[in-house]
Amino acid sequence: MTDGNTGATRRRLAQELAVVAGFEDPTAPLEQYHTPPDLAAHIVHVADLQGDIVDRTVLDLGCGTGMLALGAALRGPERVVGVDIDADPLSTALENEQRVGAMTDVAWLRADATQLPVSPPDPTTVLMNPPFGAQSGNEGADRAFLETAADVAAVSYSVHNAGSESFVEAFADDNAGEVTHAFAAEFDIPRQFDHHTEQSSTIDTEVFRIEW
Repeated sequence: MTDGNTGATRRRLAQELAVVAGFEDPTAPLEQYHTPPDLAAHIVHVADLQGDIVDRTVLDLGCGTGMLALGAALRGPERVVGVDIDADPLSTALENEQRVGAMTDVAWLRADATQLPVSPPDPTTVLMNPPFGAQSGNEGADRAFLETAADVAAVSYSVHNAGSESFVEAFADDNAGEVTHAFAAEFDIPRQFDHHTEQSSTIDTEVFRIEW
């Protein structure tokens, strides 16, 4: 596949995901931010190119309104499961599934993504945009999500604050994993909580692929 075709495929996926609605009433302690379609498309496209989507179970931990789960569902996995602790965004995710019109059905599971009540089959790919632990009292939240990925996944893709490389690599090393790919990405955040002082902002993030 040429770079031009690769870029076109990623852009087409982002366009398909543009219909995915975000959080109606986001909760600050859960760090509920809508994953931008461009970023979701980039993650799913890389996973697809690496052979981590087709004929796999794809598990979206902390799926929110379903952006990553639905992106994966458009690329032909065996099954997709979105897990979130909050019932409200899961209702929106179900509506988003109808908007996207993916051929692969998605199972939406209300549960704590860091304490899964089910064991997914092998091989499983985890896609996740976990809380960064930016809220007071929620420090290290992304570690708990990585722990779940290490337990259940053959490979995972996760979004973290910029500057997380040493933490993620050390965690992977300590849990029989290996970071094989990493790339920087911008994350656009609209004003949605009282502590936000601007109408919108862009933060720098990093995405890591880990083989477990």
